[in-house]
Amino acid sequence: MMKKLIGCIIALCSIACSSIAQEGYKIGSEVKDFELKNIDGQMVSLASIPKAKGYIVVFTCNHCPYSRAYEDRIIQLHLNYSLQGYPVVAINSNDPKVSPEDSYKKMQERAKQKGFPFVYLYDETQAVAKQFGAARTPQVYLLRNTEGKNSVEYIGAIDNNWENYQLAEQKYVEQALKNIQEGNPVSLTETKAVGCTIKWKK
Repeated sequence: MMKKLIGCIIALCSIACSSIAQEGYKIGSEVKDFELKNIDGQMVSLASIPKAKGYIVVFTCNHCPYSRAYEDRIIQLHLNYSLQGYPVVAINSNDPKVSPEDSYKKMQERAKQKGFPFVYLYDETQAVAKQFGAARTPQVYLLRNTEGKNSVEYIGAIDNNWENYQLAEQKYVEQALKNIQEGNPVSLTETKAVGCTIKWKK
């Protein structure tokens, strides 16, 4: 009897874990467009960004030390690849009641202080983070646009050294973009995003 009970518990846990694992986008998923408020007050969707061949969607925030460490790298990714058709789309989904430094006003202040050249969108309801399955900041979803449809090509970290870009031996996002631009499959499609957890509404 005990063995049957344990077996049932394990089976239920497996179903629950499987359900959790299936939440959000996976590699190859088609991404549904969204519309969020930018720091300039304008509403922005993926479709509203002109001449995009894809998007470097980054879930990030103001307060997280990992996100702050990557800010200059995110800026550089946008400067290097936006003219090639792959702009950065930064999204802050944190609840400001849990993390006051991540309020919309603070987003505007941080963007001005750092001179963000990319859109920095406020996911106030957290619906977009849930849509993507984002869990940490920073976390990247690299999208490829094919005939108006956006598919997920890479999910994870920007590189393998959050503390020092110069010491990063693997630049995951750059390598994935290189693969895409050469017309090849992405060689490494998923890595573990290292950072702070998204601060969900209570």
